[in-house]
Amino acid sequence: MIRTILLSAIIVAGNAAGALAHDAGKESKVTLVYEHELPNVPGKSMKGVLVEYGPGGSSAAHTHPDSAFIYATVLEGAVTSKVNDGPAKIYKAGESFSEYPGDRHAVSENASTTEPAKLLAVFVVNTDEKDLVLPYHE
Repeated sequence: MIRTILLSAIIVAGNAAGALAHDAGKESKVTLVYEHELPNVPGKSMKGVLVEYGPGGSSAAHTHPDSAFIYATVLEGAVTSKVNDGPAKIYKAGESFSEYPGDRHAVSENASTTEPAKLLAVFVVNTDEKDLVLPYHE
């Protein structure tokens, strides 16, 4: 089931028009590629977000809505991630990680300065949540 959802989100990514953030310099490009209300969990939706990093690209420190559970899979390249007070870890294409409600994402960046990287983040979140990436300031 998860593979079907991920494959659907990847296919939709090629046709997605709306971006949640712009691609400027070394910033990541974040695009909503999938959105579906969960029929068996009223008030919850699944939302797929494609995050694209250019060489040396990164996302600013951030959090997500308090209702968000996130499952992320690296599709291309390698991504360095640091959640809460844990260590920074490099995830390569095909590897996955999760983020729990309330987690702080201190580091999210391309592990390479020469190759691009992409990841697909699948959110289970309150349906009315529109802003999936929120600034985090320590």
